[in-house]
Amino acid sequence: MPMESIEHLNCRYLLQAPRETGLPETLSPAAALGVRAFHRQLPGYRPTPLVHLERLARAWGLGDVFVKDESPRFGLQAFKVLGGSYAIAQLVCRKLGRPLSEVTYAQLVSEEVRRQVGQITLATATDGNHGRGVAWAAERLGQKSVIFMPRGAVPARVASIRAHGAEVVVTDLNYDDAIRLACREAEKNGWYMVQDTAWEGYTEIPTWIMQGYLTMCAETVDQLRAADSYPTHIFVQAGVGALAGAVIGYFAQVYREPRPRFIIMEPANAACVFASAAAGDGRTHAVTGDLDTIMVGLACGVVNPLSWEILRDLPCCYTSLDDFVAANGMRILANPLADDKPVESGESGAVGLGLMDLLANDPAWRELKEALEIGPQSTLVCFSTEGATDPVNYREVIWHGKYPHRG
Repeated sequence: MPMESIEHLNCRYLLQAPRETGLPETLSPAAALGVRAFHRQLPGYRPTPLVHLERLARAWGLGDVFVKDESPRFGLQAFKVLGGSYAIAQLVCRKLGRPLSEVTYAQLVSEEVRRQVGQITLATATDGNHGRGVAWAAERLGQKSVIFMPRGAVPARVASIRAHGAEVVVTDLNYDDAIRLACREAEKNGWYMVQDTAWEGYTEIPTWIMQGYLTMCAETVDQLRAADSYPTHIFVQAGVGALAGAVIGYFAQVYREPRPRFIIMEPANAACVFASAAAGDGRTHAVTGDLDTIMVGLACGVVNPLSWEILRDLPCCYTSLDDFVAANGMRILANPLADDKPVESGESGAVGLGLMDLLANDPAWRELKEALEIGPQSTLVCFSTEGATDPVNYREVIWHGKYPHRG
C-alpha cells in the first residue's frame, strides 16, 4: 500500500515500502547471456557508453552519477532496436522451427532463410523509436513493415522510419488507440504484430522484446563493475512499463543484497504506473485522454501486464513529472561541468537527470531526497534512452530554453 503522496509544480511522488516478489527467469542474468550473444552478431554492435558525471555528482553532493547513453545504439539514436530486433529474430526462428541459439545472424539475413520463411509483414504502433527499430530489423531481413503512429507524430521521426523502407501510417489517434488500430489491421491482413506491450492471448512477442532490453542492462552492470561501483539508486522511466520491468527485473536479480532503490518516472499526463500504484488495490489502472507530453516515448496510458507485478512490488518511489523536468535534464546533459562528457539526450531520455536535479537542488524535494537516503554515499544510475530524435524541439529546448524550470 502507498505510504505517502506529495504534489509540487505539477509533479507528484509516491513512496512505498518495496515488497518481495517472484522474479521471472525470462529477465535473469542467465537469460541475458543468450540475448547478448544474438546482439553481438549484429553489424555495428558495440556497448553504448556509461557516462560518469563525476564533477556533477561532486557539485550536487552525491557519491556518483552514471548515465547510460543509448543515443549511439546502431546509429538509430535509441535503445528500442534491442527489443524489436531480438523479438523479430525469435519470430523468424519460430517459423523455421529452430531455436535462435542455433541460427546465426548471417543465416537469418540469408536468401535461403528468406525463401524458407516467405514474405511476411511486421506491424506495430509507435511514437517513433520502437517503430524505427522494427523497420530497421525488417529491412535487414528483407521483410516488409507497416508502422502506425499517433497524431502529432514528429516529421523527423516519421522520415527516419520511412528511410528503412517501412510504410508509415500517421493516425489521428492517441498511442493506445493506435495500437488497437494496428492490431485490427494486422489481423485483417495476416501481419505479425511486434508490440512492446501485452494483452490477453498476446504475450510471447512482448516477452521477447523485454528480453531484448537485457543487453543494455547487462552492459550497464559490466560497466559499473569496471568502475568498481555498486548502484544504490536506479532511476528508470516508464511508458507501458516494458523497459522499467526489464531493468528492475534484471537488476534486482544481479544486486540482491543490498538491493538498489528503484525510482519510476512518468510524464504527468500519462502516468499509468503511478495511477495504478496509487490506487493500492493491486490492479492496473489506465490513463485516458490526449496523453500530451514532450516525453512522447512515454506517452502511454495502459500498463504492460507482463511488467506489472515487478512495477507494483519492487520500486520504492513513483514519480509523475512535468515536462520541464525532462527539459532541464536535456540542458544539463548537453552542458556538463568541467571535464564531464556531454550527453545528447532526447525528451524521454533526460527525465532521470532532471529528477536528480530536483532532488539535489530544490528544497521542496528535500523530504523525498531524505526518504530515499540519497547523499554523499549514493551511486545514482539512470538511462538516457534516446538522442535528439526530434532535432527541431531539441534545439528549441537547448538553445532557447523551451519548457523552463518552474521553481
